[in-house]
Amino acid sequence: MNTDTTTVTVQARKRKRGLWKRVVLIALALVLLLIGAGFAYEAIASEAGKRDYPMPGKLVDAGGYKLHLNQQGKGSITIVLEAGSGETSLSWKDIPEQLAPYAKVVSYDRAGYAWSEKADTERTGANIVRELHTALHKEGLRGPYLFVGHSLGGTYSRLFAQTYRDEVAGLVLVDARPENDEKDAAPITAREKFTKKPPAAELTLLKQSGVLRLFQNFLLEGLVPKEERSRFLNIVATPGYFEEAENEGKLVYTSEDAIRGQNLGNLPVRVIARGLPQDYAAFGFSKEGGEKLEEIWQNGQRNMLGISSKSKLIVAEKSGHMVMEDQPELVTKVILDLLQDITTPR
Repeated sequence: MNTDTTTVTVQARKRKRGLWKRVVLIALALVLLLIGAGFAYEAIASEAGKRDYPMPGKLVDAGGYKLHLNQQGKGSITIVLEAGSGETSLSWKDIPEQLAPYAKVVSYDRAGYAWSEKADTERTGANIVRELHTALHKEGLRGPYLFVGHSLGGTYSRLFAQTYRDEVAGLVLVDARPENDEKDAAPITAREKFTKKPPAAELTLLKQSGVLRLFQNFLLEGLVPKEERSRFLNIVATPGYFEEAENEGKLVYTSEDAIRGQNLGNLPVRVIARGLPQDYAAFGFSKEGGEKLEEIWQNGQRNMLGISSKSKLIVAEKSGHMVMEDQPELVTKVILDLLQDITTPR
C-alpha cells in the first residue's frame, strides 16, 4: 500500500470538506447580511416615510394609553366615524370634510392602528367601546353622538349605542357586519376549507424585513390602491397593526354576543347595504358558496332593521363592501339626512 498516496488523498478530502464549510459559512453570512440589510432598510424607510404623513388629529388619553382623534367642524351633535376591521380613520376619505360644515365630526384610530398607541387591555368590544367613550369625554365631547359604523365598526357602534344609550342620538350602519354572520357562514367556510389571512407574526415579519415594501406592487395588488400604498406602508402597517387586527378578530364574538337580540327602542337608525355582491371567488369560494354567503350577508342587513322602530334601509346600488370608496356622496347624504331628522324640532 502506498502510504504517501493515501496521506495525500486524506488531506485532499479534508481540504475539500474545509472548503465546503467555508462556502456554507460565507453563504449563511451573506443571507444574514441580506436579512439585516432588509430590516435596516425598512426601519430607515419607515421613519422617513412617517414624516410625509403627519398626524392630522391629536392623541387623547383613553385610560392607560392614547387614541388618535381627529376632530373637525362645529355643532351640537358629534358625528363619530367607526372604521371596519383593519381599517383606520383614513378609510373615510373626504367624508369628514363634507360633514364638518354641519356638525362636529370625529374620525379616530382604534388601539394599535395608524397613529393610536397600543392598549394593554384585551380587544373585547366592551373595552373598545369604553376606551373610546373615555377619550371622547376627555376631549370634552360628551354627546349627543351620531355614530357611523362600517363593517366591524358597525358592530362596535351598535354596542356603544347599547352601552351609552342616553348619549347616542342616531346610528348609521354602512354595510355593517351582522351579529350572526360568522355563525351562519361557518358551515360554508368549513365545507369550502376557507383559509383566513396569514398569522399576524408572518405579516409583521414581511413588513419589518422590508419584503412588503420591496414587493408592494405584487403583495398589495388588489388589496391597497396603488396611490395609497405609500401611506399604507408608512402609517397603517405598523409592527403592531397586524397583531391588533388579529386580536380584534379573535374577540369579535364578545361584541356579537352582547348585541344579539338588540332593541334600541325608537333610536333613529339607517342601514346602508351594498348593492354589488362580494367577489367571494377571489377568496377561493365556489360560485354556489359565494352566492350563499352573499345571501346570508344581505339577510343580515335586513335583519338589522329590527333593532329599532325607526330604522330605514338604503341600498347602495353601485357599491361593494367599501361603500365609502364607491359612493361617498351617498354615505354623506344619508348621514346629513339623519342629522337633520335628529335636530329638526317635531
